Amino acid sequence: MSRRVTVLMGGFSAEREVSLNSGAAAIAALEQAGYTVTGYDVTRDTDALLRVLRDSRPDVVFNALHGRYGEDGRIQGLLDILGLPYTHSGALASAMAMDKPTAKAAFAAAGLPVADHVVVGCDAFADPAVEPMARPYVVKPLNEGSSVDVYVIQEGSNVLERLRADWPFGRRAMVERFIPGRELTVAVMGEGESAKPMAVTEITTARGFYDYDAKYVAGGSRHVLPADLPPDVTEACLDMAARAHRSLGCRGVSRADLRYDGETLYVLEVNTQPGMTATSLVPEQAALIGISFPDLCVWMVEAATCDG
Repeated sequence: MSRRVTVLMGGFSAEREVSLNSGAAAIAALEQAGYTVTGYDVTRDTDALLRVLRDSRPDVVFNALHGRYGEDGRIQGLLDILGLPYTHSGALASAMAMDKPTAKAAFAAAGLPVADHVVVGCDAFADPAVEPMARPYVVKPLNEGSSVDVYVIQEGSNVLERLRADWPFGRRAMVERFIPGRELTVAVMGEGESAKPMAVTEITTARGFYDYDAKYVAGGSRHVLPADLPPDVTEACLDMAARAHRSLGCRGVSRADLRYDGETLYVLEVNTQPGMTATSLVPEQAALIGISFPDLCVWMVEAATCDG
């Protein structure tokens, strides 16, 4: 068993607070399991990060960072250079999963259904008389997680007026056909053909859309586990999540988000750094199949590797 673990957490993405919660939960679980754990709140000071990694001399880095710079391949690339094994997916899989058009291309190449989309520039909504797609549709950043700055444009919606005044997406965004129906998610453990899906959770919310607040504000959503689905639909969800995980080359733990309109399942995205508090979606599914939160964290540490 590896004895020294450094947990990277916090960071400077839009998901900083969520990452701090994931990191604190992982630290407590790993200390309970007998590891010597160092936690570090990552900043833009790379010299400080390198000093922490040098001084703590980790056998494994537990990556609890969420969002840009933490799950988009950048920190993974640094750890590869340093030759330090780390949890979750490698640099390439992380970068592919975080870039939504690239991820969807990989899913489609694997034969997985995805929602139609176009990539638009920052002037896409400048003319109120012209829209890039028939409503309803979704506007989302190309490379953010946790539904940060994701908007559903319905008939009668006034969201576009706000976007014209304050475009939050940089130079480009994805416009994607809105898939009505049920929000489902499946965690996957492992790598390659040995990767195994855990279970299917249905997520319901009174907000009408599983946005950032629905995910992280108390009472914002309800997790139905296992999801009340016909057996064949459940099996299809499990299979699609595992195939999506493999199509990106993921390892460790990922979570695939799916949409079911009553006839067809669609893969929306794969999260390579899902939330890791004891009540997050992945640990909930692990508990359902008999894996405690500390045991899940231990498995992730012992399965850690790098491409260095």
